[in-house]
Amino acid sequence: MIENTVLKANREGRKALVFAMTYRDLQAVELAHQAGFDAISLDGEHGAFTSQDVDDIARVANGYGMSVIARVPNNAANTINLWLDRGIQGVTGPHIESKAEAQALADACLFPPDGQRSWGGGRGTEFNDSKVLTERYGGKLGFAKWSNKNMIVTAQIESKKAYDNLDGILSVKGLTGITGGPHDFSASLGHPGEPDHPERQRMTADADRRARLAGKDAGSDRANGTGLPELILGAARAFAEKHKNDKCTAPSAKSPKAAPKAKKQ
Repeated sequence: MIENTVLKANREGRKALVFAMTYRDLQAVELAHQAGFDAISLDGEHGAFTSQDVDDIARVANGYGMSVIARVPNNAANTINLWLDRGIQGVTGPHIESKAEAQALADACLFPPDGQRSWGGGRGTEFNDSKVLTERYGGKLGFAKWSNKNMIVTAQIESKKAYDNLDGILSVKGLTGITGGPHDFSASLGHPGEPDHPERQRMTADADRRARLAGKDAGSDRANGTGLPELILGAARAFAEKHKNDKCTAPSAKSPKAAPKAKKQ
């Protein structure tokens, strides 16, 4: 395992640069490193990833010195554990709405004594290699403590119910911070299709303020991110707009002259 590169960037006094992905593309991981990104983020809730995909992405990203964080498909402990065993070092739990759900999320992400994460045999535990665990970390407990320090646990607040229960959510010791979900949040407030509705913006700003007062992260405090859809749509649309009326100058593309009419006999 490598040091969490999002946290490393934060300790250097800067926000981490995070490249977001919704499907497996190992070349994109390499290019993200070449472009200067610190970490990779996977959307397991709305993206398309198999366990093997996550394993391959973590392998390549870690090889280039980048951590992988993810929004997991759901908050079930066995689902979270499956992703953590691949080597994920940051978990965003979608649709957290209560203190109990936030506590369960933290417990699933953190090894005892800080949580209840199950011990696995994948990259997330150095493949349970006793030699490495002993030499690098002083044993399994040493690794567990190191892993917990390198884990980011984020609750996604995306409903009025979650907002109403925010104080309880923020009281969970193992929670690193919160993030928003403007589309679902606005819909829960009776404003579907209006993620920028003033009421939603006001409540999200208030949630972020309260999180910071509680010593938790909020929103994009730790990182700035972008991904292939934004980059492709932005750059490709700009290119298409700039060149859509360019005149073709290829000689071979000119309309051929009409064939001469045959002479009458």
